[in-house]
Amino acid sequence: MKIIGLTGGIGSGKTTVAHLIREAGIPVVDADLIAREIVEPGQPALAELAEHFGEDIIGEDGSLKRSELAARAFKSKEKTAALNRITHPRIEEVTRQRFAELERSGEPLVVWDMPLLIENGHHNEVDAVIVVDVSATERVNRLVKFRGLSRKDAERRIAAQIGDDKRRKAATFIIDNNGEQAALAPQVAQVVAELRSRWLQ
Repeated sequence: MKIIGLTGGIGSGKTTVAHLIREAGIPVVDADLIAREIVEPGQPALAELAEHFGEDIIGEDGSLKRSELAARAFKSKEKTAALNRITHPRIEEVTRQRFAELERSGEPLVVWDMPLLIENGHHNEVDAVIVVDVSATERVNRLVKFRGLSRKDAERRIAAQIGDDKRRKAATFIIDNNGEQAALAPQVAQVVAELRSRWLQ
């Protein structure tokens, strides 16, 4: 089974690209979805996060207040690193389980939707890398407009990630999402066709 990494900075539209890839018939293992699963009520990671960032990041219903955790975890590189230390090993364990299940089912290709693919060095472990590329300025605008972040918070979150140049350097395929959403589908279709041509012939 070939594993294709999919990555892009926050606000790049990577989730939309992943959706289009799923629609094309290629399964997607979503690191963000797994990240949500491992902090559900009763999970060890949730208790550890509360211990490190404060019990008040947990709501009355026992669920994680994600915006509160994000506000604290992205205040500094040290706090972001602490968040990563708690969550990443658990995310990777579940991810390996999902890959194993797909391989057993006979899937020839799987896309790994992973925001920190390059930061964590996983781009060296996959068979190809798809990067969704959008300028930092445009990503700030989208985060403010569509996710309700303040401009300062959006800029801080982008600054906490690696630079666009490093992502592009690691890319096998680059999907340019600086324009209208309608321009995405043809680009994704072309990448999917190239993946199938390369490995399914």
